[in-house]
Amino acid sequence: MEESIIVGISGASGVIYGITLLKSLKELNIETHLVISKGGALNIELESDYQLNEVLDLADHVHENNNLAASISSGSFLNRGMIVAPCTIKTLSGIARSYNDNLLVRAADVALKEKRKLLLMVRETPLHKGHLKLMLQAADLGAHILPPFPAFYHRPRTIEDIINQTVGKMLDYFHIEHNLFKRWC
Repeated sequence: MEESIIVGISGASGVIYGITLLKSLKELNIETHLVISKGGALNIELESDYQLNEVLDLADHVHENNNLAASISSGSFLNRGMIVAPCTIKTLSGIARSYNDNLLVRAADVALKEKRKLLLMVRETPLHKGHLKLMLQAADLGAHILPPFPAFYHRPRTIEDIINQTVGKMLDYFHIEHNLFKRWC
C-alpha cells in the first residue's frame, strides 16, 4: 500500500522512539511494516516496559530481519518511505555503503534507490569523524538524518514530552499531521 511506512528498529539505545513512532502511526491509521534487528529486540527488553510481542502487535505487518525475500525488500512494493529509529552506527554504515546483508538495511537501500523518503535517527554520542562521514554518505544518497536532539521551546515537563517532540519531527518529515508537541508560535 502506497500510504504505508516502513519502520526499522535497530540495536541502539533509544528503542522508545521506535515504539512511540509505531504507537503514533497506529493512532493515525497509517499502515506500518516493521523490521527489528536482534539488538533492537534485546533493547526493547532491556530499556522499556514493553515486551517484544507488544511492540510487534503495534505494527500492521512484521518482517523477519533475515528474510531478504520480504515484500519491503523490493522496489515494486509501494510505500511512503522508511524510518529507522533508533539507527545504530552499524546500520548507518550498511545503508551508506549499500551492504544489504539484512532486511533492515535492504529496505533502506530500496528506499534510496526508489527515491523515497528515508529518515535515520542515528543514536550515538560522541561522534567521531568516521561516524560523521557515514552520515554525510547516507545524506548524499538521499537519506535524512535526525538525531534525537531534544528541543525545549515547547517546555517539556516529562521524558515523554521530549520523546514526543522528536517523534513529531519524524512525522513532520513525512508531512503527517499530529499533535505530539506544541509548535513554535
